[in-house]
Amino acid sequence: MSDGSSKSSILNDILRMAAEPDAPQVVDPHALARRDMQKSFPKRFWKDVAIEARPEGFVVLLDGRPLRTPAKTLVALPTPAAAEMVAQEWRGLGEVVDPSVMPVTRIVNSALDGVAKEMEAVAADLVKYAGSDLLCYRAADPERLVARQIENWNPVLDWMHERFGARFVLAEGVMFQAQPERTLAAVRDEVAKIASPLALASLHVITTLTGSVVLALAVAQGRLAPAEAWAAAHLDEDFQMEVWGEDEEALVRRALRHKDFEAAAAMHAAVAG
Repeated sequence: MSDGSSKSSILNDILRMAAEPDAPQVVDPHALARRDMQKSFPKRFWKDVAIEARPEGFVVLLDGRPLRTPAKTLVALPTPAAAEMVAQEWRGLGEVVDPSVMPVTRIVNSALDGVAKEMEAVAADLVKYAGSDLLCYRAADPERLVARQIENWNPVLDWMHERFGARFVLAEGVMFQAQPERTLAAVRDEVAKIASPLALASLHVITTLTGSVVLALAVAQGRLAPAEAWAAAHLDEDFQMEVWGEDEEALVRRALRHKDFEAAAAMHAAVAG
């Protein structure tokens, strides 16, 4: 990569979850679903799905043939649990191969075809999230929302300080608040420990869907259950719906994102042990 611009472009490409071999990848699952509805899906071409232990890892077989990514990389998973997650998606398909209902496979494709080749760049992107983490930006009012943020977000930030030595500075409103270099360094050191492309890809998906690397690390470390982190990430949105009523379109979009979030959390648990 010759300059910062080209590196950023490549990073943006590899962080998009691979949806299909011959089309541009789409980072937004809603856009992915809308686009896929407008084209013909490949027909299902296999009957049996199995898992086989090989020297490369646990391989998913479709009628005895190993599954490969859009870039023709062998889908070899490090644990039986991870392989079974992929296999279940392929078993559960109907008559067509619909990428919009295969969040686990998309994460695996992204990890093997992209993240594995750009581990440092993906880790650096996660550290950027620490510089503007969702949990650091607080409402000034109403009092009920302020109290809810304190109750749900402060304990996780306290845990980050106790566990990693990362003390975050809070801000009121949306004005950018720079975080201490020591805090960013603590997050950088922790993310640098992740050696598995699948674990790193999963952590990145959790971070982007919640807007918080703090919540992602809390899930990865077992400090929060995935459901708790998802609720914390949508605390403000849920409060607004309590006040103004539910937004059906927003809830549909959230449900789509939630499937990807659950897939990422489950894949991280499967590969990180």
